[in-house]
Amino acid sequence: MMNNRDMGKLRWGVAHIYSSYNNTVIHITDISGAETLGMASGGMVVKAHRLESSPTAAMNAVRIAAEQAKEKGVNALHIKVRAPGGSNGPTSTGPGANAAVRALSRAGFRIGIIEDVTAFPTDTCRRKGGRRGRRV
Repeated sequence: MMNNRDMGKLRWGVAHIYSSYNNTVIHITDISGAETLGMASGGMVVKAHRLESSPTAAMNAVRIAAEQAKEKGVNALHIKVRAPGGSNGPTSTGPGANAAVRALSRAGFRIGIIEDVTAFPTDTCRRKGGRRGRRV
């Protein structure tokens, strides 16, 4: 078990993980969210468009973003996971979200709070599909 004396002083950051069915974006900021410390996406590490959202692409993207953040001295992270959400997007995360969280802990970061920050409509545009819904 690690305590604060083993790791020295903890320097916290926030990892914003946006995971849709088309891509996974990892954005590491300072605790206020104002300054970017590292950023990468699934599209930056794979050649084929269909693989951008895969767990493998998410893990490789985390490796890039984690290196950038570690150079700036961050060694502990709070994680905010987000799906597209909103009025017409799916509220479930894509396949890269769990892999990204796992890869962050493997990269040597101390993990604090993991929270879901998916946007949900309070009262908004009407959903597509018409009055009787989508008939399959």
